[in-house]
Amino acid sequence: MIKKKLGMLMLVPAVGVSIFACATAGEKAISSEDLSYRKVPLTVNDAPPPVEFPKEPPGEAKRFARAYENAPPMIPHSVEGLLPITKDNNACLSCHMPDVAKDTGATPISPTHFIDFFKLPEGKIVKLQDLDPARFNCSQCHAPQAKTKPLVKNYFKPDYRDPNTKERTKLYENLLEGVK
Repeated sequence: MIKKKLGMLMLVPAVGVSIFACATAGEKAISSEDLSYRKVPLTVNDAPPPVEFPKEPPGEAKRFARAYENAPPMIPHSVEGLLPITKDNNACLSCHMPDVAKDTGATPISPTHFIDFFKLPEGKIVKLQDLDPARFNCSQCHAPQAKTKPLVKNYFKPDYRDPNTKERTKLYENLLEGVK
């Protein structure tokens, strides 16, 4: 009985491979040039195209719309001298803390960064007095905007439930959406 079941299990992958081989036999193989975003063979070992990051200081650069609703905003200004960000040294906080962001014209840190998601009681938001320590590394989610052409055509079209979320997040308001 066990040999019969084992034999059937071994037959399944063989049938799958046979079907796949038959289905792809008439198709043209993809070349390594087509797989490479640089349109050169994958065996060529050269650097990717250069990328230019913004040189404008904070407050002077044009902001990009968010890539999708509640997406983390991109960093529109130069980050030279601001990186690396550590738990004890985070220059971003001097402009982006909510209490100073209005005065500096910076995007304020989202209220979601002042919640300890590991200690959330069911269906209730507990606000922290200070930034959640797990959120100190801003560049983990927020990256500098690069001035470059896309390497691959992007067909993604974001669907914003609220047009204002192109510029500002509503994640805090949407956080418990559907939770009762």
